Amino acid sequence: MATSSIKPRWSGLGARLMTAIVVVLVCLAPFYIGGYVWAALVAVFSARMMYEWVRMTDPEATTIAFVLAILGLLISLLYAAQGLLFWAIGAMIAVTMFAVAERLRRGNPFWTALGLPYVIVPAVVIILLRGTDIGFDTRGFTQLIFIVLVVIGADVGAYFGGSTIGGPKLAPTLSPNKTWSGAVSGLIAGCILAMIAGLFMGLPVWLSALLALPLVVLSVLGDLAESMVKRKIGVKDTGTLLPGHGGLLDRLDSLMAAVVGGAIIFMLIGDRWPIG
Repeated sequence: MATSSIKPRWSGLGARLMTAIVVVLVCLAPFYIGGYVWAALVAVFSARMMYEWVRMTDPEATTIAFVLAILGLLISLLYAAQGLLFWAIGAMIAVTMFAVAERLRRGNPFWTALGLPYVIVPAVVIILLRGTDIGFDTRGFTQLIFIVLVVIGADVGAYFGGSTIGGPKLAPTLSPNKTWSGAVSGLIAGCILAMIAGLFMGLPVWLSALLALPLVVLSVLGDLAESMVKRKIGVKDTGTLLPGHGGLLDRLDSLMAAVVGGAIIFMLIGDRWPIG
């Protein structure tokens, strides 16, 4: 009986694993190189996410609605690739205003006003955080990979912990599959992976764990926030691009929140980061 209750929850594990491997292989070289190469990959991924957002929140979207959203994204990312944060944010604000004005004719402009910054800000941050220095032993690479590993650890820990242990739901009205056991398992796994990564980066174990805690919390909140949007709109997934995952927004919502929070945390700790 126990086996049958667990099996459906793990039935998509193979597809999820293969998708994760493909994504890692696609990202590895640009991640190592950084700069415009990394920015180009981020632009491709985030353009797809923007497309998913517009399609999900605006069933009657016109061609101009997609063009404005994606064009604003690409302009912002071009500025980000040059290290021009304020220009990137300015471009985002300007295009968001145009996109909202275009949406007014169909109603519900709130989703447009929310969606463009929701996709653009994390994409800008992930480019700026990675930087232009090439190599594994650079500040940008190590900080970004630290965030990515914590989010992966939290996600994997929550998946297996929640599926195996079960128990009370974390937020049943937003995400019925998430449990408190999964959240705790994800927190533990994220901290463990952070401490292991920190050993290679020269971080004290206590600091690695301390940095991981808010990142895991943010990743969970990012996931729940998108679940809330999807429930409000009445859709299950943002797309079907990734087998076992849904759309890119479904897969990267946790990372988007953690990257923004992580960038702020790294600014606060300053020279405590041992690399770069």
